[in-house]
Amino acid sequence: MRQAGLLVWRAHQEVAQRVRPGVTTRELDAAVERVFDQAGAVPLFKGVPGKVPFPAVTCISVNEEVVHGIPGDRQLLEGDIVSVDTGCRLNGWCGDAAYTHPVGRVKPDVQRLLEVTRSVLHLAIELMGTKRLWSEVAAEMDRFVRQAKFTTVENFVGHGIGRTMHEEPQVPNFASPQYKRQGDFVLEPGLVIAVEPMVNMGTKDVRVLSDYWTQATKDGKYSAHFEHTVAVTAEGPLVLTAGENGELN
Repeated sequence: MRQAGLLVWRAHQEVAQRVRPGVTTRELDAAVERVFDQAGAVPLFKGVPGKVPFPAVTCISVNEEVVHGIPGDRQLLEGDIVSVDTGCRLNGWCGDAAYTHPVGRVKPDVQRLLEVTRSVLHLAIELMGTKRLWSEVAAEMDRFVRQAKFTTVENFVGHGIGRTMHEEPQVPNFASPQYKRQGDFVLEPGLVIAVEPMVNMGTKDVRVLSDYWTQATKDGKYSAHFEHTVAVTAEGPLVLTAGENGELN
């Protein structure tokens, strides 16, 4: 799975080099598709069933769009933020990661949203080495975001990952008594999960747009999304979608 994760990280580096005012989301998607094609990897997102099968190798969501945005002819503008989520299967194993980029200079409160969302993912990874149950990690994530005066999206959660993209268990980024009773799991060696907090500046509530895929905040305020595929090992958490030298971003 490390090889698939590293390829996903390389794809994200290609995106990072291209994010600037004037670039289209379709161009970013094409760059990722080239990375996967050249490596002989299968993109995980393209063709996912729905009312309309998902048409791209990346989900690209801009500003108030939370997740599942469809790449197209939209040009990025100075001050936008753009979330890019992608994954692939390489030699039978999957990797999945997301990153939200500022486009040029963004407002201070938007920059803070990016920093808080990135930090809550890093916090979760760190806690995976010290906590026994996922619910303990999720409670700390929830507290961190609330203390920053932002909200955690609850409609979408992380997931187990391995031979396929979405496996058990479900991996929420928030505290829930019902989840703790019915869906909690032990953080034990051999477990691999995709941890993906989505954090909003305003309400946690989302709505689906007319393309049947894109999810946006109900109040139109910005949202950020960061994700890594993380393995639990006897030596602690191992970020499979980090860079060659362990870089998380």
